[in-house]
Amino acid sequence: MSTGPNPSATQATPPVAKPAAKSMGPSANLAGPVDVPARHQLFLALDFGLKRTGVASGNRITHSASPQSTIQASGEAQLQAVVKRVKEWQPDALVVGVPFHPDGAAHKNTQLARKFANQLRQRTQLTVYEVDERYSTTEAHSLGAADADAASACIILEQFLRSLP
Repeated sequence: MSTGPNPSATQATPPVAKPAAKSMGPSANLAGPVDVPARHQLFLALDFGLKRTGVASGNRITHSASPQSTIQASGEAQLQAVVKRVKEWQPDALVVGVPFHPDGAAHKNTQLARKFANQLRQRTQLTVYEVDERYSTTEAHSLGAADADAASACIILEQFLRSLP
Protein backbone atom coordinates (compact mmCIF):
# COMPACT_ATOMS: atom_id res chain seq x y z
CA MET A 1 0.00 0.00 0.00
CA SER A 2 1.46 3.31 -1.06
CA THR A 3 1.71 5.98 1.58
CA GLY A 4 2.64 8.75 -0.82
CA PRO A 5 0.99 10.43 -3.77
CA ASN A 6 -0.41 8.31 -6.56
CA PRO A 7 1.92 9.15 -9.46
CA SER A 8 0.09 6.71 -11.73
CA ALA A 9 -2.90 9.03 -11.74
CA THR A 10 -1.02 11.45 -13.98
CA GLN A 11 -0.69 11.17 -17.73
CA ALA A 12 3.04 11.81 -18.08
CA THR A 13 4.75 10.29 -21.07
CA PRO A 14 6.65 7.23 -19.88
CA PRO A 15 10.40 7.39 -20.17
CA VAL A 16 12.12 4.60 -21.99
CA ALA A 17 14.74 2.54 -20.24
CA LYS A 18 18.01 1.22 -21.48
CA PRO A 19 20.12 -1.42 -19.77
CA ALA A 20 22.89 1.13 -19.24
CA ALA A 21 25.78 -1.23 -19.69
CA LYS A 22 27.26 1.40 -22.00
CA SER A 23 27.37 5.14 -21.67
CA MET A 24 25.30 6.52 -24.51
CA GLY A 25 23.81 9.87 -25.42
CA PRO A 26 20.26 10.85 -24.57
CA SER A 27 19.00 9.72 -27.97
CA ALA A 28 19.87 6.14 -27.03
CA ASN A 29 17.91 6.62 -23.82
CA LEU A 30 14.86 7.52 -25.91
CA ALA A 31 15.39 4.92 -28.66
CA GLY A 32 12.81 2.39 -27.53
CA PRO A 33 11.90 -0.12 -24.85
CA VAL A 34 14.60 -2.38 -23.54
CA ASP A 35 14.18 -6.12 -23.18
CA VAL A 36 13.89 -6.66 -19.44
CA PRO A 37 14.24 -10.34 -18.50
CA ALA A 38 11.19 -11.93 -16.91
CA ARG A 39 13.30 -12.85 -13.88
CA HIS A 40 13.46 -9.14 -13.03
CA GLN A 41 10.33 -8.78 -10.93
CA LEU A 42 11.26 -6.55 -7.97
CA PHE A 43 12.91 -3.16 -8.54
CA LEU A 44 14.31 -0.33 -6.49
CA ALA A 45 14.30 3.04 -8.20
CA LEU A 46 16.57 5.90 -7.30
CA ASP A 47 16.13 9.58 -8.03
CA PHE A 48 19.77 10.66 -7.70
CA GLY A 49 20.62 13.99 -6.12
CA LEU A 50 23.82 15.48 -4.79
CA LYS A 51 22.46 15.63 -1.21
CA ARG A 52 19.28 13.52 -1.32
CA THR A 53 18.36 10.40 -3.23
CA GLY A 54 14.71 9.45 -3.54
CA VAL A 55 13.94 5.74 -3.29
CA ALA A 56 10.93 3.69 -4.37
CA SER A 57 10.23 -0.02 -4.53
CA GLY A 58 7.94 -1.69 -7.00
CA ASN A 59 7.22 -4.84 -8.88
CA ARG A 60 6.43 -6.00 -12.36
CA ILE A 61 3.22 -7.82 -11.43
CA THR A 62 1.28 -4.79 -10.21
CA HIS A 63 3.22 -2.16 -12.21
CA SER A 64 3.08 -0.01 -9.09
CA ALA A 65 5.65 1.61 -6.86
CA SER A 66 5.74 2.76 -3.25
CA PRO A 67 7.92 5.54 -1.88
CA GLN A 68 10.60 4.61 0.62
CA SER A 69 12.51 6.91 2.93
CA THR A 70 14.79 9.30 1.09
CA ILE A 71 18.51 8.83 1.59
CA GLN A 72 20.02 12.07 2.89
CA ALA A 73 23.71 11.67 2.20
CA SER A 74 26.28 12.44 -0.45
CA GLY A 75 29.44 10.87 -1.84
CA GLU A 76 30.59 7.60 -0.33
CA ALA A 77 27.98 7.74 2.45
CA GLN A 78 25.26 7.96 -0.21
CA LEU A 79 26.56 4.90 -2.04
CA GLN A 80 26.85 2.94 1.20
CA ALA A 81 23.28 3.85 2.16
CA VAL A 82 21.98 2.67 -1.23
CA VAL A 83 23.93 -0.59 -0.99
CA LYS A 84 22.45 -1.12 2.49
CA ARG A 85 18.94 -0.54 1.08
CA VAL A 86 19.66 -3.02 -1.73
CA LYS A 87 20.68 -5.64 0.83
CA GLU A 88 17.47 -4.99 2.80
CA TRP A 89 15.11 -5.13 -0.19
CA GLN A 90 17.01 -7.63 -2.38
CA PRO A 91 15.66 -6.29 -5.70
CA ASP A 92 16.26 -8.10 -8.97
CA ALA A 93 17.43 -4.87 -10.62
CA LEU A 94 17.77 -1.14 -10.05
CA VAL A 95 16.29 1.79 -11.96
CA VAL A 96 18.14 5.10 -11.88
CA GLY A 97 16.61 8.33 -13.14
CA VAL A 98 18.90 10.26 -15.45
CA PRO A 99 18.06 13.93 -16.01
CA PHE A 100 18.27 15.75 -19.33
CA HIS A 101 17.49 19.28 -20.47
CA PRO A 102 13.99 19.65 -21.98
CA ASP A 103 15.50 19.40 -25.49
CA GLY A 104 17.17 16.09 -24.62
CA ALA A 105 20.66 17.51 -24.21
CA ALA A 106 22.84 16.15 -21.44
CA HIS A 107 24.11 18.38 -18.63
CA LYS A 108 26.35 18.06 -15.57
CA ASN A 109 23.75 16.13 -13.54
CA THR A 110 23.23 13.72 -16.46
CA GLN A 111 26.85 12.67 -16.18
CA LEU A 112 26.71 12.52 -12.37
CA ALA A 113 23.61 10.29 -12.44
CA ARG A 114 25.26 7.98 -14.98
CA LYS A 115 28.39 7.80 -12.84
CA PHE A 116 26.16 6.95 -9.86
CA ALA A 117 24.47 4.18 -11.91
CA ASN A 118 27.87 2.76 -12.88
CA GLN A 119 29.03 2.80 -9.27
CA LEU A 120 25.89 0.94 -8.21
CA ARG A 121 26.37 -1.59 -10.97
CA GLN A 122 29.89 -2.31 -9.70
CA ARG A 123 28.97 -2.44 -6.01
CA THR A 124 25.76 -4.44 -6.25
CA GLN A 125 26.41 -6.61 -9.32
CA LEU A 126 22.79 -5.91 -10.34
CA THR A 127 21.45 -4.74 -13.66
CA VAL A 128 20.89 -1.00 -13.51
CA TYR A 129 18.39 0.49 -15.94
CA GLU A 130 18.82 4.18 -16.70
CA VAL A 131 15.57 6.04 -17.32
CA ASP A 132 15.00 9.53 -18.69
CA GLU A 133 13.54 11.32 -15.68
CA ARG A 134 12.78 14.74 -17.13
CA TYR A 135 9.96 16.45 -15.21
CA SER A 136 9.60 13.75 -12.54
CA THR A 137 10.40 16.17 -9.71
CA THR A 138 8.14 18.83 -11.23
CA GLU A 139 5.36 16.25 -11.38
CA ALA A 140 6.01 15.20 -7.77
CA HIS A 141 5.73 18.82 -6.63
CA SER A 142 2.54 19.33 -8.64
CA LEU A 143 1.02 16.35 -6.82
CA GLY A 144 1.78 18.03 -3.50
CA ALA A 145 4.21 15.35 -2.38
CA ALA A 146 5.54 15.76 1.13
CA ASP A 147 8.79 14.08 0.03
CA ALA A 148 9.35 15.10 -3.59
CA ASP A 149 12.46 12.92 -3.91
CA ALA A 150 10.67 9.70 -2.93
CA ALA A 151 7.62 10.66 -5.02
CA SER A 152 9.89 11.34 -8.00
CA ALA A 153 11.47 7.90 -7.57
CA CYS A 154 7.91 6.44 -7.60
CA ILE A 155 7.10 8.30 -10.81
CA ILE A 156 10.33 7.11 -12.43
CA LEU A 157 9.67 3.49 -11.42
CA GLU A 158 5.99 3.41 -12.36
CA GLN A 159 6.78 4.85 -15.78
CA PHE A 160 9.50 2.23 -16.22
CA LEU A 161 7.15 -0.56 -15.11
CA ARG A 162 4.40 0.62 -17.48
CA SER A 163 6.88 0.33 -20.35
CA LEU A 164 7.28 -3.41 -19.66
CA PRO A 165 5.10 -6.04 -21.31
